[in-house]
Amino acid sequence: MKRIALFLITNLAVMALLTIVVKLTGIDVYAYRRGGLNLQALLILSAVMGMGGSFISLAMSKWVAKFTTGAQVITQPRNATEAWLVDTVRRHADKAGIGMPEVAIYDAPEMNAFATGMTRNSSLVAVSTGLLQNMERNEVDAVLGHEIAHVANGDMVTMALLQGVLNTFVIFLARVIGTLVDRAISGNRDSDGGGIAYFVIVMVLQVVLGMLASLVVMAFSRWREFRADAGGANLAGRDAMIAALQRLAGNQGESSLPKALAAFGISGEGGIARLLMSHPPLEERIAALRAG
Repeated sequence: MKRIALFLITNLAVMALLTIVVKLTGIDVYAYRRGGLNLQALLILSAVMGMGGSFISLAMSKWVAKFTTGAQVITQPRNATEAWLVDTVRRHADKAGIGMPEVAIYDAPEMNAFATGMTRNSSLVAVSTGLLQNMERNEVDAVLGHEIAHVANGDMVTMALLQGVLNTFVIFLARVIGTLVDRAISGNRDSDGGGIAYFVIVMVLQVVLGMLASLVVMAFSRWREFRADAGGANLAGRDAMIAALQRLAGNQGESSLPKALAAFGISGEGGIARLLMSHPPLEERIAALRAG
């Protein structure tokens, strides 16, 4: 779960920062013309901010993941477990045709793992201490295969592209609606995008619309988990992948992963509405593997 939540929170923070910068520098004024909004200019501004914000978030993803989880990258294996972990990731990466990811361990009691990074050849795969302590090696092997499949499938970049498109529409709609509301409040006076009321309205709308847009991101995240499970089964064996998911299903609990990383982890979510889930229920994932 870790990966998505972290990406979404980082994206919202970056978008808020870009909005403030655009406001302070007066760049947003170019989206207005005498008599009203210049929709074409506003759409261009929205696209630049939206796609830029998303890819800035992606570029920061490895650093943010390490910082928030305290993940320690294995530069030189200190014991047999770390050596096996690095060798297994390398084997899967070679088979999947991607560059060797950084391999890290973070201290957390739950069984979880995640992968993130800007490109297929510059990624990070991290596992929790709880996963290493409570899973059999063939199960850990499958979990690592699942995470490598995420990288090989280009899920992080695809997620950034999707989020960038959604950001564009969020920014565009927030400013169009903000202008209408600001005019209504000010007695239908033409707005040039410079008022404090307009700025506050836009910021609030960006948060609200951004949260609604996250439902689309979560739906995509759920779909890609099935693909990553299939990839993990291909790399480590279907029986091992099923066994790993069954182990997770029997030990679901509160995740210590930051919410912004949640969608990038191996573990599913429970106890919340389906639309807000970054992962399908583990039972559905197991059934899909058995059917395949």
